Amino acid sequence: MEIEARFHGRGGQGAVTAVQLLASAAIAEGRYAQAFPEFGPERRGAPVRAYLRISDRYIFRRDPVREPLAVAVLDPSLILVEDVLAGLRGGGIVVVNTRSGEVAARVKDSRPDVDVYAVDAEAIAMEVLGRPVVNTAVLGAFVRATGMVAPGSVRRAIEEVFPAQLAERNWKAVAMAMEAVKRA
Repeated sequence: MEIEARFHGRGGQGAVTAVQLLASAAIAEGRYAQAFPEFGPERRGAPVRAYLRISDRYIFRRDPVREPLAVAVLDPSLILVEDVLAGLRGGGIVVVNTRSGEVAARVKDSRPDVDVYAVDAEAIAMEVLGRPVVNTAVLGAFVRATGMVAPGSVRRAIEEVFPAQLAERNWKAVAMAMEAVKRA
C-alpha cells in the first residue's frame, strides 16, 4: 500500500525538513519512503511544496504527489493563493497551522468529505524554539491526525538530524502539537 502526502509552506518554514523526517521515520519502521520538494525561485517566503510517499514496496515513481491522502498547510495564507486541497482524496486529512478556528472551518466547509485538523503551530514554535519555524509543530499534529508513522520513530528521526539540544526542543514542539491539535 502506498500513502502519499503533500506539505504546503513557505521557504524557511521547514516543510522540506518535515517530510524528510517523516520519510526517515517510515524507513526506520521498515517501509520504503521518498521525500522531495518542489519550489520556484529559491528565496525565503516563496511558496514551497514538499512531497512524501510511504510504501511497503520499493517506490519507482518520481512524479509530484497529485492525489494525496493527506495535506499539511504550514502557512494558512497559502489557502488564499494556492489550491492546497487540489487532488486531495475524499476521506483524506488536512492539517492546518492556524490561530483561528475560522480558517479550519472554512477548509472543512469547502471540503466536507475530508477531516480537518487545526493546531497553532506558530505559538508552539515561538514558545519552544523562540522562532516561528513551524515544521516540527505541524509534524506533530500531522502524526497525531494521520497515524502514518509512530511518534517514537519521529523522535528517533529528529535525534538523528538535529544536534542534541535542538533535537530535544524540536521533539518538545512535536509532543506539544500532538496534544494541542484539534479536529475541526
